[in-house]
Amino acid sequence: MSLEQFLTSPACLDAQRGLQNAKNVGPVDLSRAAAIDVNRDLYLEAETRGMTVSELLECDEYDPSPAESRLDAFERQLVLSGVRLAGKSPSTVEQFYQQAPALLPEFMLREVKRGQSMCPELGRLLANSSSVASNTYTPFYIDTGNQDRFSLRPVGDGAEVPQLIVTEQNHPVKVADYGLALKTSYKALRYRSTSQFRVLLWYIGFKIQSDKLGMAVDCIINGDGNDNPASVVNTAATGVLTYDDLVSLWAVFAPFEMNTIVTGLDQMKAILTLDEFKDPLAGYRFQKTGELFTPLGATLVRSDVVPDDYVIGLDRRFAVEEVVTQPVTVEYDKVIEQRFEEAVITESVTYAKVLREAAVVLDTVHS
Repeated sequence: MSLEQFLTSPACLDAQRGLQNAKNVGPVDLSRAAAIDVNRDLYLEAETRGMTVSELLECDEYDPSPAESRLDAFERQLVLSGVRLAGKSPSTVEQFYQQAPALLPEFMLREVKRGQSMCPELGRLLANSSSVASNTYTPFYIDTGNQDRFSLRPVGDGAEVPQLIVTEQNHPVKVADYGLALKTSYKALRYRSTSQFRVLLWYIGFKIQSDKLGMAVDCIINGDGNDNPASVVNTAATGVLTYDDLVSLWAVFAPFEMNTIVTGLDQMKAILTLDEFKDPLAGYRFQKTGELFTPLGATLVRSDVVPDDYVIGLDRRFAVEEVVTQPVTVEYDKVIEQRFEEAVITESVTYAKVLREAAVVLDTVHS
């Protein structure tokens, strides 16, 4: 999705409306916030403790937010510095730099994360997301081949207890570093309002998350390097997708549940126009909310990295996991010192199979 398309997307428009409709929060207690010096040392402490600056500020020794607080600790720092992010006259980027340069990297990180939340499709594929303290990760190998050996049954004296054999895969998965550099001049940004700038940051987060969705889909189809690609079944006739084909895909999942369908635009259009799915209310719901209906009870997820002839059925509870060694970060020194010659946003992440049987590919074009 291009920046122009993103600006008119429902997620971006909803976020902008939320900012425009934000009410004046009234008096705020800034006494504890005023005692905190947000500087490079605070960023370093947060990094050492595996936190963001926002999370660190919420710790007891800094400025924890009461349950009824309308602003979090970082937002109170912005208020204290006189930085306005919305309303009729939001601060410019230059004013932000003049008033609170040390707050800008954390502001950028928060808005990039907000942009990531505007691409919720990735979360609809993941069984789990976890952090590891290594640049490699060895997934579990779960032996599901002998169901009789792993079946609940009465166990008499001296009888063998049913066993689920869990070992490690043969090959570890490398957790790669990914980075995106925002290169621009200070001149290009200095008179932009923070409300304009944050939309750009939203798009960066949205694009990062979209690319991660593509990585997860590739893992589902091709595996994680441990000889575990998704199994492939064919449609009854090549080049044609029918309702019966989707039912057949649903049927091969037992005992799993096909609760997600991932496909590209062409096959998604083919599914949406099948006679069996032409629910009169489906069109109304789509026009009102933008939400797609769920064929056979499965959530439809669009990913343009899926091959044109593929429809992926997924049990998202067991199919793929996300492994993170470093969450998304903004290199704060460059932002504070260089005034946007280059702002580098990085993340270390990979994807691994949990159970190979929890994903099946339906191939619509075959010989």
